[in-house]
Amino acid sequence: MSQSVVAKRYAQALFELAQKNGQTGAIQEDLIELKKVFQTNKELGQLLQSPRLKSTKKKELMADLFKGANQLILNTLFLMLDKKRMDEVVNLVNEFIAYANDAAGIADAKVYSTRLLTVDESQAISTAFAKKIGKSALRIENIIDPSLLGGIRLQIGNIIYDSSVSAKLERLKRDLIGS
Repeated sequence: MSQSVVAKRYAQALFELAQKNGQTGAIQEDLIELKKVFQTNKELGQLLQSPRLKSTKKKELMADLFKGANQLILNTLFLMLDKKRMDEVVNLVNEFIAYANDAAGIADAKVYSTRLLTVDESQAISTAFAKKIGKSALRIENIIDPSLLGGIRLQIGNIIYDSSVSAKLERLKRDLIGS
């Protein structure tokens, strides 16, 4: 999560408009794709921040690149362009997702395991740990980490639940050696 006050304000305004128009899910999907574009094409961000290119040309370029995107997103991007805040696009997406997750009672979680989790295992983890943090569900990203040896490590924000074999061995080692 970003610490950008600017991104939070843009995200909150966009989220409120999305809720008002019943488009929260569709806008969130578009924003996730937008984030991927900005993260993989650093040159695009540099181009949109360049003083050499006129604002109207930048808007034409964005309208062409993101022509399939929701109009609320385009309007937000145009506003950010006018206010010279294009460096905040990725933070805006992260903040919007946080608002959407909070409203839906969902938290994002990373589950590290030695193998890909089944749908049933992911659902069981979501159900068990969502209650512990006061949410209705977890959106799980499964990350394969063979160094765990077995078990799982779950990260929800800055909270980590570690029941991996490697962590248990490390705790046993500390207990036995005392260091």
